[in-house]
Amino acid sequence: MTVEYIRYRLAGPQHRAAFEAACRGAVAGLGGAGGCVDYALERSAGDPDGYGLRIRWTSEEGRREFWESPEGGALVAALAPYAEPAGLSVEEATPVAGRGGATPTLYAWAGGAPALERLFTRFYERVDEDGLLAPVFAGKDPAHAQHVAAWLGEVFGGPPRYTSEYGGHRHMVSRHLGRGITEEQRRRWIALLTDTADEVGLPDDPEFRAVLAHYLEWGTRMAVLYSGPNPPPLPEAPVPHWDWGITPPYRG
Repeated sequence: MTVEYIRYRLAGPQHRAAFEAACRGAVAGLGGAGGCVDYALERSAGDPDGYGLRIRWTSEEGRREFWESPEGGALVAALAPYAEPAGLSVEEATPVAGRGGATPTLYAWAGGAPALERLFTRFYERVDEDGLLAPVFAGKDPAHAQHVAAWLGEVFGGPPRYTSEYGGHRHMVSRHLGRGITEEQRRRWIALLTDTADEVGLPDDPEFRAVLAHYLEWGTRMAVLYSGPNPPPLPEAPVPHWDWGITPPYRG
């Protein structure tokens, strides 16, 4: 595995909000990069103008392929108005690695935004080819997969992107009104998503998959309820948050 760390220096602290917003949009290309394992933008604790973008790659070839692609060029261009690269290091990971004692969020355990975007991008490709589910999603937003990835990320303890960018719990529920989702379609949605989780390499430990199954049962049954002829009032509650419950992550 190759680890890349790009350091950035802002033109001034007044650019922090704009830089982070630009980075949030620009890293979408990393979420779709086959060679990217995960990434994180880190703010320097002792330097108000310093940032670091850490990216883990499956290989040096995958890293180079991304930066030579249009998506890599777009990331560089998006950040250029706010900061200049102030350093670069590229290192190879060794087998000396392990987990600490802290319990990770489900979001972190799943692999963060890159893993969830990979999951739903592939899932909705399969939905488009599925005779039972395709009619439900006919005419969906081209960015639908990214929206659902942001939703599940927030549910699983990640950043509140769905709330801040797309409208939160009420908005998600409203998207199901009038769709008339059937029990057969609900079950097919769960089965296809579970198969896709296997295909894209989401963690397959029993503890994580048990929580994922728990959420999918709840979420799809709520979708059927709100898509039916007599939906309950739209919720004013925040996005629900799932956790490990009684089966914390197994550490072997």
